[in-house]
Amino acid sequence: MKAQENDKQIIAEVLQGNREAFAVLVDKYKSSLYGLLLGMGASHQDAQDLAQETFIKAYQKLREHHGQSSFAAWLYAIAINHFRSLKRRKSPGLTSNLLEEKDHGPTPEEQYMRKEDELEMHRKLAKLPERYRIVLLLRYTNELSYEEISAITGMPMHQVKNCLHRARQKLKKQWSKSREGSNEKMGLHQSQ
Repeated sequence: MKAQENDKQIIAEVLQGNREAFAVLVDKYKSSLYGLLLGMGASHQDAQDLAQETFIKAYQKLREHHGQSSFAAWLYAIAINHFRSLKRRKSPGLTSNLLEEKDHGPTPEEQYMRKEDELEMHRKLAKLPERYRIVLLLRYTNELSYEEISAITGMPMHQVKNCLHRARQKLKKQWSKSREGSNEKMGLHQSQ
């Protein structure tokens, strides 16, 4: 709750003419906003652009934020709407970060395995319906409450909980299938 009170204080300063105070909000939320956009399927470049557009829109519309939801929830809702607009405009050509290869040169085995797991998780998230993906990301990546997720998505709270449950089930099923597939591949290699 302290973070939300701090945000309200900063917003009040911005609305009183202290433009520099908005930079504090940008610094506070830029990483989580960028991560949300990547998780939704935006490429690195699109996520950067969308995050920037989101902050610009939030600054321009700050007077319209009346505090019914947290600043973070309001900001994420703007980002999700911008992402959906971009997706409609670019539809077939939207390049997804979820499937991009990263070329950072040789890395230690531990980092490599972590990156592989992250890529695999992103691939599995990309296969989920958008509303499941959004709810999962808001809950687990951005650590928002059910109430905040409900405010962002416009879903009733029981639907948010139901959506989260179904999304977790679908992810679990995908992980089970991929493990079965990799076990079968290993069995094939061993028998040859």
